[in-house]
Amino acid sequence: MLGVFLMAAGTDWLDGYLARKLNQVTDLGKFLDPLVDKLLVLAPLLALIELGRVPAWGVFLILARELTIAGWRVNPTLQGRTAIQGANLWGKLKTVSQIVAIALFLAPLGAEWQIPAIIAFWVAVALTWVSGVIYLLPPKQQDNAAPDAT
Repeated sequence: MLGVFLMAAGTDWLDGYLARKLNQVTDLGKFLDPLVDKLLVLAPLLALIELGRVPAWGVFLILARELTIAGWRVNPTLQGRTAIQGANLWGKLKTVSQIVAIALFLAPLGAEWQIPAIIAFWVAVALTWVSGVIYLLPPKQQDNAAPDAT
C-alpha cells in the first residue's frame, strides 16, 4: 500500500517538474494538478478515518480548506486575478507534509511510530490552513511608478 501511494506521489511530482523544466506549464495543468493532489491525499485519509487511525474532524479541516480553495480557483472574480495561479511554496509544503503524514500511517512501522505519525498529521493540518490563508490574501500590487527623479 505504501509503495503504491509513494509511486503516485512521485509521479505527481515528476509531472510538475517536467512541465516546468520543459516549459509546458498550462492553465489547465495549474488547475488540474491541485485537484489530483487533493484526491491523492483525501482518499487515503478517508481510509485512515475508517481504520480509526486519524480523527475525522482533522480530515474535515483539511477537506474544508481544500474545497474552499478549489472554489476560489474556479471563480476568478473572487481572486481579482486574470490567470489561474499555480501553487506557491506554502501549497507545496502543505502537500509534502500531507504525503509524509500519510506515508507514516501507511508504513509498516512499530507502535512507537504512532506518536510521530499523529504529530505529522497535525502539522499537515496546520500547514494546510496556513497555506489556505496565504492563498486567500489579496495579491501584492506591482508598483510600476517611475522612481522619483528628485
